[in-house]
Amino acid sequence: MGHDHDHAAGRAEDRGRLRVVLAITVLVMAVEVVGALLTGSLALLADAGHMATDAAAVVLALGASYVAAHGGGPRSTFGLHRAEILAALVNALVLLVVCGYLAWAGISRLADPVSVDAGPMVAFAAVGLVANAVSLVILNRSDTGSLNLRGAANEVFADLVGSVLAVLAGAVIWAWGLDRADPIASLVIAALILPRSLVLLRESASILLEVAPQGLDLDDVRRHLLAMPGVVDVHDLHAWTITSGMPSLSAHVTVTEEVLAELGVGGVLDRLCECTAEHFDLRHSTFQVEPVSHREHEDLGEVH
Repeated sequence: MGHDHDHAAGRAEDRGRLRVVLAITVLVMAVEVVGALLTGSLALLADAGHMATDAAAVVLALGASYVAAHGGGPRSTFGLHRAEILAALVNALVLLVVCGYLAWAGISRLADPVSVDAGPMVAFAAVGLVANAVSLVILNRSDTGSLNLRGAANEVFADLVGSVLAVLAGAVIWAWGLDRADPIASLVIAALILPRSLVLLRESASILLEVAPQGLDLDDVRRHLLAMPGVVDVHDLHAWTITSGMPSLSAHVTVTEEVLAELGVGGVLDRLCECTAEHFDLRHSTFQVEPVSHREHEDLGEVH
């Protein structure tokens, strides 16, 4: 219960962080759109467009977080925690689309450079730089391990780098009149967005496909369980992640009649749960304890 309460409290704090970041993002996006229109800068327009996807992603993340905080219905036995992962998946796909647009627009501008008003471009980009730095600090204060929050932080970081590149591109144009610095900055932003979006896509897809949590060795889990007194077999061992920060495990554990007589099923379950919690930090483990005499029934079940 204490762990569930801490998890819920952490998610509530995350929602507060996301609300603050959303306000900052929308404000700076509007500033950068105005700046792009006034200066003709593709880097500013690209950064503003990316910030628009950031705002949409934060709204999506907030909605998913609120939904996940509410208990599910009779058929939603794990609640609605996967809503957060679906939001992270959409977030990753949107990032890939933005990356493709930046690449296309940047290449087009390289072939046909457009004059950019460098002075105001630097000023507008500097506003974005400061705002993104503040947002990133706010998001990085979270310790829940939320995949959705990480996705939002990745986007804000990409925006931060984009603002730095826009400032540098503006300075180059201002000093040497090299208008191609603007689309070059846009292409670099695209290159920075791509790997982070692919990682987020891979991780969210792994959770939805119920792949074992990263870093959890099921063979090692099996060895630890088999090393416990009275345990003679571990089968039907499964591990998955309900949502980011909530790994789960289930297994059938065959135990000798002597240990069952000595400890009872409750005592055996306590030992098994303590083992997985202590060695693997698994707080949601479900075990089916079976006496040795039940193995024949297991074999019959597998044949049928």
